[in-house]
Amino acid sequence: MADVMMLVPKLIHGGNYIKEGRDSARSTCLIFSPKEEDEVGSLGKYLQLFVKHKVNLLHIESRSSLRQPNGYEFMVDCAPGGNIASVIECLRDQCSYFSIISRNHKDNMDTVPWFPRRIRDLDKFANQILSYGAELDSDHPGFTDPVYRQRRKYFADIAYHYKHGQPIPKVEYTPEEIATWGVVFRNLTKLYPKYACREHNHVFPLLIENCGYREDNIPQLEDISNFLKDCTGFTLRPVAGLLSSRDFLAGLAFRVFHSTQYIRHSSKPLYTPEPDVCHEILGHVPLFADPSFAQFSQVIGLASLGAPDEYIEKLATCFWFTVEYGICRQNGELKAYGAGLLSSFGELEYCLSDKPELRPFDPPKTALQKYPITEYQPVYYVAENFEDAKEKMTKFAQSIPRKFGVRYDAYTQSISIIDSKQQVEALVNNVNQEVQILMDALRKLHH
Repeated sequence: MADVMMLVPKLIHGGNYIKEGRDSARSTCLIFSPKEEDEVGSLGKYLQLFVKHKVNLLHIESRSSLRQPNGYEFMVDCAPGGNIASVIECLRDQCSYFSIISRNHKDNMDTVPWFPRRIRDLDKFANQILSYGAELDSDHPGFTDPVYRQRRKYFADIAYHYKHGQPIPKVEYTPEEIATWGVVFRNLTKLYPKYACREHNHVFPLLIENCGYREDNIPQLEDISNFLKDCTGFTLRPVAGLLSSRDFLAGLAFRVFHSTQYIRHSSKPLYTPEPDVCHEILGHVPLFADPSFAQFSQVIGLASLGAPDEYIEKLATCFWFTVEYGICRQNGELKAYGAGLLSSFGELEYCLSDKPELRPFDPPKTALQKYPITEYQPVYYVAENFEDAKEKMTKFAQSIPRKFGVRYDAYTQSISIIDSKQQVEALVNNVNQEVQILMDALRKLHH
């Protein structure tokens, strides 16, 4: 890990939006299609360009082009160094399609900010964390506890070495950790019937039945992840520390939620300065099992891919006031659906009292609201329901300046960049086939 540059995260004032982490590989990804209808062997000709200009390649792929019939598309990951500018110039002239995706997108008009194209690309985040889980601030309850700090390092290492497709390692929690969980579990489950939204209360008994949610047992991320996958296709992935907002939101585009596995310090069971396993699996998990909410979360994730920095900040703020601290209206009553509320004994009661200010959820306005991260929220935004919130988010996403559309393909677990007429036509055909299936089903229901 010595060559990885660990930078101190820069917290932007008035919120928890974090400036993007430094890319340890600092690679630049080039995607291009040859002009001529050529056999796949033409890749060799292009690779000579990289050799000539001393640019090292980390990864090369060839695929059928989605943009031109009978064409090919190449994707190469270039290491820093060499004369990459000359390579880019030559490829621009020689190719019918050319695109640059790079972490170093600042002040570069032609470059799209890097985002994962396949679910396995999320592995690239592992060393992109902004703070490593074992490094605690001096005001953290576990700062002076060497046993706790050692334990935090153990959890951070599990996540750091995790790769897509592996089962999430099971953890033997200590009696002390289970006792801390028990206090949180007991206190919160008393409040849920009155304060939590319908969807949360509907799923919770299923988690008790299927995933071992009990006062004397901390459920395992792997069991929960498999349960969620069956419900909505969401999965969990262990995370070693704080991700940048851009990377965290990108995970949601693939229906992947980056989850911590450690638990808060036992000296303050009802308080935690950062997300812990109680926050993740009591607060977030139940709603990811709800199809409408899962789709809403994915809409925010897809909107973030390749978006300019200032829009990442806006999307992160919308995420904060919905997925973390959202309130919704159900049968004329206000209920909590945000994980920050559903995992906080004190704030769950406070948010539905007459103390805070409530405003209707409206992404263009919500996105500009500043918020504290270490105290109860003075302002909450109320969604009419998840469908309504999703429609508003989708509309807001259309205002993000991007020269392409993105679509998640659940078959290949990859993101398609849609920037040609052929792709749109192919997608329209797919939609037509889906409509035919629905019409057929409808006819059968009427017989």
